[in-house]
Amino acid sequence: MTKEYNWKQLPGTFPWMAQQKKAPIEKRVIPVYENYKKAIMGQNPVWMPVYGWETNTCWPDEMVEHPVPEVDGLDWWGVEWVMVEKAGGMMVKPGTRVIEDFTTWKETFKWPDYSNVDWATDGEKIASNYDEDRAHVYQCVEGLFERLHELMPFDESLLLFYEEPELLGEWFDKCADYKIDTTAKIFENYGRIDGVLYHDDWGTQRAGFFSNEMFREMLFPYEKKFFDFVKGQGKFVELHSCGRNMQYVPMMIEMGIDMWSPQANCNDVDWLIDTYGEQMTFPMAIPGLNDKEVMDEAEIRQIVRDFVDKYKDRRVIASCYTAPQKAEIARDEVYKYSMEVYAKKQK
Repeated sequence: MTKEYNWKQLPGTFPWMAQQKKAPIEKRVIPVYENYKKAIMGQNPVWMPVYGWETNTCWPDEMVEHPVPEVDGLDWWGVEWVMVEKAGGMMVKPGTRVIEDFTTWKETFKWPDYSNVDWATDGEKIASNYDEDRAHVYQCVEGLFERLHELMPFDESLLLFYEEPELLGEWFDKCADYKIDTTAKIFENYGRIDGVLYHDDWGTQRAGFFSNEMFREMLFPYEKKFFDFVKGQGKFVELHSCGRNMQYVPMMIEMGIDMWSPQANCNDVDWLIDTYGEQMTFPMAIPGLNDKEVMDEAEIRQIVRDFVDKYKDRRVIASCYTAPQKAEIARDEVYKYSMEVYAKKQK
């Protein structure tokens, strides 16, 4: 008899949705996870993957980077979070301060204690909902910069880059070690993990928070330290970073990031693909699928074909977020048509 473990996330929340089983994918010519890794890492995939549909999310209940479940409360850093219904997610409660004086963090700051976490039990539970054919992606939330400004007011965290660069570098280095240690626990206990989706927002709607020089000096070494660990384990790295962060893409590539999903409303996605589409993978929504509420099948399939033809020579994967019936047709056409097109490329 299989032991059942309690699930901790509340129905309807994002973590709960991420943990749910998905309908099986029809038989493919090679395993879906193998092709997904090929696409993300620029290794001649057999077909163009569909973002989100061809992956399972590893969202551990035992990683308390937010309150678990996601309702108002504390994470294991002592940060207070509140649910913002309008935004559909959680944010740090305004006025929260965990680090009172950054100059004394070595003596006063308490790092999370996860020595008694039952990773194996939670890992067995989470992995039980995977589809073994899909790619399994660990959602590594609250990156180095995000965690810094969750522990103190945002403006003060930015001033540290100028006022306490050496001390801040030591903090980022220790935080990178924390990320490495906890991610190693995930790799050891949560079944096959193919890649890491790392969250760290670096910009505003107009530009990155930091000059390129400041980014390279103060964030690059420590973010790369974590990415080097992930890549050394044979996993791919996907970046989720909100903001107009196009200026950092050369450094993203240098750090070992395989894929970035840029916000379409503040980044020039076509320019990114034209400029860096042979060095990095970009997920992109198929334009036109949501132009009309009702479309006939032939129209949907033609929209998909035009998309595949346009991006067949770049590292692009398709996003088919639309009404369920349209999405099913679009996914089917992405697979069948891109497989034909990619086969011709290999000859």
